[in-house]
Amino acid sequence: MKRTRPLLSLLSLALLAQAAQAETLTVLVEGGGFQLQEAIAKKWEKTTGNKVTFVNVPYAGVLEKLSAEMASGSASFDVATVDVAWLPMLQGFAEPLDSLFTAAVRKDIFPALLADAQYGGHYIGMPTWTNAEILLYRKDLFADPRNKADFKKQFGYDLKVPTTWKTFQDAAKFFTRDTNKDGIIDLYGTDVKGKVETEFLAYALQAGAKGLFVDDKGNALKQYRNEYVSALKYLTDLYRTQKVSPQPLDVDWNAAQQLFYQGKSAMTIFWAHAYKLTPEDSKVEGKVGAAPIIGGKSGAAAIAGSWYNIVPKTSKKKALAEEFVKFAYQNNVLGLDAPLGLAARKSAFASYQKKPGYEHLSALIKTLNFKNTAGRPRVESWQQITDEVLVPMIQDAFSGKKTPEQAVDWALSEVENYR
Repeated sequence: MKRTRPLLSLLSLALLAQAAQAETLTVLVEGGGFQLQEAIAKKWEKTTGNKVTFVNVPYAGVLEKLSAEMASGSASFDVATVDVAWLPMLQGFAEPLDSLFTAAVRKDIFPALLADAQYGGHYIGMPTWTNAEILLYRKDLFADPRNKADFKKQFGYDLKVPTTWKTFQDAAKFFTRDTNKDGIIDLYGTDVKGKVETEFLAYALQAGAKGLFVDDKGNALKQYRNEYVSALKYLTDLYRTQKVSPQPLDVDWNAAQQLFYQGKSAMTIFWAHAYKLTPEDSKVEGKVGAAPIIGGKSGAAAIAGSWYNIVPKTSKKKALAEEFVKFAYQNNVLGLDAPLGLAARKSAFASYQKKPGYEHLSALIKTLNFKNTAGRPRVESWQQITDEVLVPMIQDAFSGKKTPEQAVDWALSEVENYR
């Protein structure tokens, strides 16, 4: 016993010294950022002895807090997990992370994500996770022999999971029905979302647009006016002409998601994570299939919904913060075990795509790899343009207040005010 006491004392001293040297990083996140990085932070703490404190705020609160920090020059956060839509506003506030983007790292990141990480000749954000809209559909409805026979008789070709605007429209029309014969439609072929812009933007890329309303200087891309009209007209017709969707003016992501989970829509163009989140007590549990997003005349394309870790220039622990960002990227696969089940690295997705419960990842990988898949325009006013121009444009077309042509012309003229 006499010989063990000095050893215990030395061990205690070593632990105290380690604790004294440990540092705490403050990471600003919203709910998804916390959920997808919680396991990463725990591993970081165990590996390094340092600590991570998450400041978890609602979605809009992340930008509000960072904007306040930029204005005041205060130093509240060492790392922030931000929406790609905010990167243009934060480019002067985020430390360059060029040293992290080795050739191996660049090779393992989807092209759209890599492009969105760069501003002013520097990489300012490390992809943390990404998402895209894919096609979620009812496997049981598409596999039903009677549906197959009836569809073939009505449309003249075999019922298959849609890949184009035409086949999607036909399938949506076919599945829209009054299932209990009470005179009221209780199953719609799909949904049309009137309170969000991303689905429209994806369709614009599919129609052939090479940009989304504004270039990087905020100039209106009027040369793609016909493509924007084509996309908006297609979406409008799904509701107003084909009547394959419930009234869309109040339909946002949550409403569309619940419509599908409740068995009231046969298909939905939706963010891929919804596959994994299907409630066990929902009417579609075990019946959901996933496929890449459909395509228009220029092929399939989607808008990448990505989040990035940045290191604010106000941080007093920039070197340690950069180490955490690097560590989070290296352990990015841990996010796939979280309920949302998302990551950013190609290799992370590939390692999980054959696991039970992750069948949607193959569709997400294909969608993110489509050559026309892109991120949002790289302008500081993009969030304003979305809220004050694009969503009102969509609402006006869906309500019939404007024709798709009139709505697009108004939007192209209006965006010039946001340069």
